[in-house]
Amino acid sequence: VQLQASGGGLVQAGGSLKLSCAASGRTFSLYCMGWFRQAPGKEREFVGTISWSGDNTYYADSVKGRFTISRDNAKIAVYLQMNSLKPEDTAVYYCAASVSLCNTKPLAYDYWGQGTQVTVSS
Repeated sequence: VQLQASGGGLVQAGGSLKLSCAASGRTFSLYCMGWFRQAPGKEREFVGTISWSGDNTYYADSVKGRFTISRDNAKIAVYLQMNSLKPEDTAVYYCAASVSLCNTKPLAYDYWGQGTQVTVSS
């Protein structure tokens, strides 16, 4: 499975960005997609997950109500819509895929995209 994340950029506080993660390869084996982020000097942090069926989503408290994860079955892609962005959301954002149940721990994921930088200016 290959994951390609895109859509990052520079945005002012209060603004919005939408990240995309395109999946290819043996996607039929996947059960869960996750988004994580990593700021300089910090550990990789859980953002949210969506089941491969798209029925279930789960978010970190820090982004709940501001971020929304969705998927497109036809394009085999998942999205992270980020609204009301804050400077503390600045990080490299990664999409990840798991063949197992959704999990908040990075080690639970089998495949990772390359990351896309999101910078929120104050």
